[in-house]
Amino acid sequence: MEKGTFLKNSQIVILGLCIASATIIASVILSQGALKIMKFTKENITVTGSAQKEIRSDFIVWQCAFSSRDADLSTAYKKVAEDLKKVNEYLDSKQTGLQDRSVKQVMTEMIYKKNKDGKDTNEIEGYNLTQVIEIRSKEVDKIAAVSRESTELINQNIEFISASPQYFYIDLDQLKVEMLGKATANAKKRAESMVNSTGNRIGLMRSAKMGVFQITPVTSTDISDYGENDTSSLEKKVMAVVSVSFAIE
Repeated sequence: MEKGTFLKNSQIVILGLCIASATIIASVILSQGALKIMKFTKENITVTGSAQKEIRSDFIVWQCAFSSRDADLSTAYKKVAEDLKKVNEYLDSKQTGLQDRSVKQVMTEMIYKKNKDGKDTNEIEGYNLTQVIEIRSKEVDKIAAVSRESTELINQNIEFISASPQYFYIDLDQLKVEMLGKATANAKKRAESMVNSTGNRIGLMRSAKMGVFQITPVTSTDISDYGENDTSSLEKKVMAVVSVSFAIE
């Protein structure tokens, strides 16, 4: 009986040792797996990519205005109506399309007499009437030239003012998509250049954050945290920026 009991106890001890060994081995394996997961989770690189392109505006918005001042409202209005006819005739002579032309309503400003202290009184001295014409066109070069030459109308006894044109790019949304793709490719190239020197390689992209767009004159170096959107220049420079994180393998 003693011998049987001894064998039974020995088997129990051996079984216990085997279970303990298996538990230790399993713990090591699981620990290594956890370390690998942590390594995969933590090892990444975040870089900034950018892309830049020069574009030429393909849409223009130009406004011009003329005004008339008189003590009599109807007389001032009559002069504005006459000037409108002359301005339209001038624009027709420059072959600007009627479909691109918008005549705004007449704006009326009352002018009050001043007292001895230079302050306005309640007595109306006269009226100042102003009319604005806006042209929106794809014929950028033609309208830009007209905006420069239109002050010739001053010679026709018209109080004429030509505003600076505004220049736009019609397919800006499509351009943004293109530029974001190029900026992301640039970010990956930069990441590869940095990681390859360590003997590793770039894995999957984990995250990407789009920065603001900068649309500036070609020669400008201005940037803004909120983005620039220049409309004053015909030739523009567009820059897109992205921040991208990649896994390191």
